[in-house]
Amino acid sequence: MTAPSAPSGPAVADERARLLNLAYRMLGSRAEAEDVVQETYARWYALSGPQRAAVLAPRSWLTKVAGRICLDVLRSARVRRENYVGEWIPEPLPERTEWLAGAAYEGAADPAERVTLDESVSMAFLVVLEAMTPAERVAFVLHDVFRYPFDEVADIVGRSSAACRQLASSARRRVRDARSSAGTVPTGGRARVVREFKEAWEAADIQALVALLDPGATAVGDGGGLVSAVTRPIEGAERVARFFAERTLPGRLSVEETLVNGQPGLVAALDGAVVAVYAFDVVDARIHRIWAVLNPEKLRPWTEQRP
Repeated sequence: MTAPSAPSGPAVADERARLLNLAYRMLGSRAEAEDVVQETYARWYALSGPQRAAVLAPRSWLTKVAGRICLDVLRSARVRRENYVGEWIPEPLPERTEWLAGAAYEGAADPAERVTLDESVSMAFLVVLEAMTPAERVAFVLHDVFRYPFDEVADIVGRSSAACRQLASSARRRVRDARSSAGTVPTGGRARVVREFKEAWEAADIQALVALLDPGATAVGDGGGLVSAVTRPIEGAERVARFFAERTLPGRLSVEETLVNGQPGLVAALDGAVVAVYAFDVVDARIHRIWAVLNPEKLRPWTEQRP
């Protein structure tokens, strides 16, 4: 029998969105996050009625199970991603409220916490998380993003509270280092830069593209071996500009502005079919990094939402 897609009963009825958000930030993959949540529900429903009744805090039980499954997935993912064809980029999310900011989270009324939740789903943030060890990532996401106390984090990670504090501290340093080099650009400013990049790309205007790019700009593509993609990062404003300028197909390739993981981005469609999603890291009003996701398996949410 297939487990229900969401838990029933008042104690667990509203947990699906929270668990999906938590698992996505831990894994950087929508598909893997959904698998984790489904497996969590399956384990809940595998309990007998008396066993479920004996769980005093179903929410904590579900979080613990989901966190431990995520930890196992991260450990196996490190091996799989070492064998991945080309660069691995976190799966981009379209603008869907259940995946983004924190109105659905208890204790997230403070604006600073909502900003943290927003930031934690951005592509730049997820890329930083990818550099962490599985235990660092789980401890950091649970404590610094979702505000779980270290004694609960320790129960999930399988280490002492003190060890989890050290894991989160190490992860925090990685995030702090990334932030210190990123500068501050308001969302409106980022949208303007991305819009101007789109216009220069469509016009194949190399000089305009170079002007929008940081001299040390990097573009990374993720085709996963399923579609053609450059397997190594393209470095330098001139090279990145020429790469995009040489890839215009008037009348066939359309590029639209959109939100990618809550930040201004672009989606490209060839003959009406989505073929790429672009996320940008804008530093001091210039594009510092471009992440291009071309792997069709990671583009399913984007193809599903188009008419």
